[in-house]
Amino acid sequence: MNAATLHRPATMRQLAQQAMTVLYQHRLMTTLQLHRLLLPEAKRPVYLLRQLRRLEDTGLVERVRAPHRNPRHSQFLWFLTEDGYLHMDGSQESVTRQHRTTTATATGPRQAHTLAVNEVGIAMVEHARDAGHECGPLDWMPEVAHRMRDGQRRFEDDHVISDAVLDYTHVASDGRRTLLRAFVELDRCTMTVTRLAEKVAAYGRYYDYIPQEHDRVRRPTSSRPAWKSTYSRFPRLLIVLDHPSQRVLGSRANDLGALTGANPRLSSLAGELSIGVTTLAKLREQGPFAPIFKPLLRNQPPTDMFLRPQAEN
Repeated sequence: MNAATLHRPATMRQLAQQAMTVLYQHRLMTTLQLHRLLLPEAKRPVYLLRQLRRLEDTGLVERVRAPHRNPRHSQFLWFLTEDGYLHMDGSQESVTRQHRTTTATATGPRQAHTLAVNEVGIAMVEHARDAGHECGPLDWMPEVAHRMRDGQRRFEDDHVISDAVLDYTHVASDGRRTLLRAFVELDRCTMTVTRLAEKVAAYGRYYDYIPQEHDRVRRPTSSRPAWKSTYSRFPRLLIVLDHPSQRVLGSRANDLGALTGANPRLSSLAGELSIGVTTLAKLREQGPFAPIFKPLLRNQPPTDMFLRPQAEN
């Protein structure tokens, strides 16, 4: 037991506990991201930083500097220490996570992607607050694996790993509530569009996947698709593009639409799968209930997060 453990306070302020819960689930966040999620009514994150530094002093969180061309504008990136993870494991406030963020992973090549996925979730939370809907700091779960076929291949070959699974409750003016569950894929336009289209196609395989018995006959264990063991309805797929160039974003969306539209399996599932592509900038600025999602597989104008077929709009 180290000195930090010996001097850890028996109780923590509510904001500090909330910050630890968010970092436990979402792995890595900037000061501004935590501020927007947990204390949006405050103009500056003074109190939040005070609580984070107390957690740092007790050995529960660490921070690194985010890279920036101007060091004066650089932010801190916060993550839990091993003691922080041990403190949170099994807590009632969070779902147990096996992943551990370290200084190496916090500063590694996945940093920008992790922060961008968080931006998708935070944009949803902020628009839910403004609209009177429900979506909170823990209503998206990063990196959720779904088995899409049987075999002894690499884990990545037998599973489609969603960048996040998001829950958003839309509350209509008459009080009617609709839970919108979505797979989220955040694409920073760093992979080829062909690889992105292959990942979209993997969701089609997951939709059809029925587990097999592991014997020579490989008989189906049931006629029930695997996803029905987890979801009451197959979640919509939201593909969010992030890149500074509007030209790149436009080309990316068009090319992805062409590749997915030419996929026979996906085309056959056009009536079953709801897939839409938008940009992170549009999601932040207009929100998920503006017509910002370009439907894939269906020839219809941009629509909102419901992604209803055109006849239902």
